[in-house]
Formats: sequence, structure tokens, C-alpha cells
Amino acid sequence: MTIDLAQIFIAFLVLVFSLTVHESAHAWAAERLGDPTARQLGRVSLNPLVHADPLGTVLFPLVGMVTGAPIIGWAKPVPVAVWRFERGRLDYLMVSLAGPISNLGMAFLAAVALHALPAVAVGRAAAGAVVPTTLFVQNALQINLLLAIFNLLPIPPLDGSSVVGALLPERAAAVFDRLRPYGFVLLYALLLSGGFSVVVGRPYFYLLSWLQ
Repeated sequence: MTIDLAQIFIAFLVLVFSLTVHESAHAWAAERLGDPTARQLGRVSLNPLVHADPLGTVLFPLVGMVTGAPIIGWAKPVPVAVWRFERGRLDYLMVSLAGPISNLGMAFLAAVALHALPAVAVGRAAAGAVVPTTLFVQNALQINLLLAIFNLLPIPPLDGSSVVGALLPERAAAVFDRLRPYGFVLLYALLLSGGFSVVVGRPYFYLLSWLQ
């Protein structure tokens, strides 16, 4: 029980940090491309409290961790004023991709660290410290990779839907945007139908095997 609680605690810390970096990346990219809205609201920050959503950052992930379901969560979306971008929808596309790219970057760094850890474990004391560190890094790799792939699904309110909306012609994008109120229904349908293991699970395990 103690080991399980320790694993849940580490996974939760990794998830909160990963979501924080994800949303901060959106905010930073928006500011760099001309929209200071997120900066003015304090969202260009690594403080988890400014990004946390009680349901998506705390309750939903903890339920998943305890039940063994996929560890998926979300934070408060970063507000973006597209009209402030010089290149409009193209810049919005870059802002939308910033979050998943940040997760992919952290997953890659975690993979590098995971390969380096055995070389660090010299002597009993070092080996003992490597065990929890390895668990932390493994979680960082797995959770960030899962978040990146999950967020790229073209289902509102995930980043993938914003990417698709930015790539579609304006009329088609307006029609696509009408799916937004039904986004969570589509996500639950994907989870309950087993489609999650296909559209997310397959690329996840493929990339995970390559990185490990």
C-alpha cells in the first residue's frame, strides 16, 4: 500500500508539473507572437496554482491513478486573442502546438535521463537514490508522451482541434467549431468504446518503445 501511494504521489507531481509547463508554453508562445493577454493574467508562469483546474488537474487524474485508467488530465485553458496576431490563424496554429511540443520535449529529456541513470548509480547510496529518481523520470517520460498524443486529437477542447481549425478554410473552420459543445461527449465516447487504445495507445506505445 505504501509503495502504491508513493507511486501515485510521484505520478501526480509529474502530471501537475507537466500540465503547468504545457499551459505556460501556450502563454509564452502567445506573448512572443503578439498577444499579451496570457501575460497580463499571470499565465506565463511555472506556478501550478495559476493553471490548475480542480476537476482536470486534481480529481480526474487521481481517479485514473487509483483505478489504473490512463493518466489524463487538463489545466485551465490559456485565453488567446487571435486578432492580436500579425499572421492571424497561422500564429494561432503555432500557439496551439506549443503545449504538445513542450510535452514532447520533456518526454525526450526524460528518455535521455532514463538512459543516463544506470551510469550514475555507483555504490549503495547512489543506487538507493536512483530508485525513486528512476520512478520519477519514467513517469515524466510516460505522462508527457501520453499528454502530447492525447492533446493532438482533433476533438474540442484539445489542442488538436485548434490546429485543425487553424488549417481549415474559414467557413469549414466555423462549421468545425460547432462541435466544441460536444467535445467532452466525444472524448467519453472514445474512452468507453475502446477507441482510445487505438488512436492514442498505438502511437503512444510505438514512441515509448523507441524512446526507451
